[in-house]
Amino acid sequence: MDIIKSIEHEQLKNKIPELKVGNTVRVHVRIKEGNKERIQVFEGIIIKVQGGGVNQSFTVRKISYGVGVEKTFLVHSPLVEKVELVRVGKARRARLFYLRDRLGKAAKTKEQVGARIENREITIKEDLVEEPVVEEAPVESAPEEAPAVETAEPTVQETVDTVTEEPVETVKEEPVKEEAKTEEPAKEDKKAE
Repeated sequence: MDIIKSIEHEQLKNKIPELKVGNTVRVHVRIKEGNKERIQVFEGIIIKVQGGGVNQSFTVRKISYGVGVEKTFLVHSPLVEKVELVRVGKARRARLFYLRDRLGKAAKTKEQVGARIENREITIKEDLVEEPVVEEAPVESAPEEAPAVETAEPTVQETVDTVTEEPVETVKEEPVKEEAKTEEPAKEDKKAE
């Protein structure tokens, strides 16, 4: 990976909430005031989602005391504690800027009938974490390539084992045939008597 991508990868959160335009959400934001730290909740409608990767952000709008307030949050910001889904809204556009001109009930989106309120999360880092950086350094050295050849050999050994089992079975069958021949004359002698 590039240096920039590796630095950005460190900043990504493992799981992010599934954000859709029109949904009403509760965003828990960490706020520092002097030496104290608290969590403040901002509840509103998502009017836009933009960007990707570390720069992905979403804008939430609410009306507070008759005044429209919009806040833009970075999805991967350490200050955003969590995002809760309150209501699933029905939106037919990617950006709901027309809500800025509306007041009261008209400033809300219609609720999607029969929609379940589930806080779905998208896992981002799990696939990339499986490839540790430690593996990259030994790949360059020649001695590490030798075990790769050794891993192919056990399959050949397994095939050889199955081949060696067949002669063992034939060896076992030969004594059984001899015993059967020796038992048959003994039976014939008994019948003759």
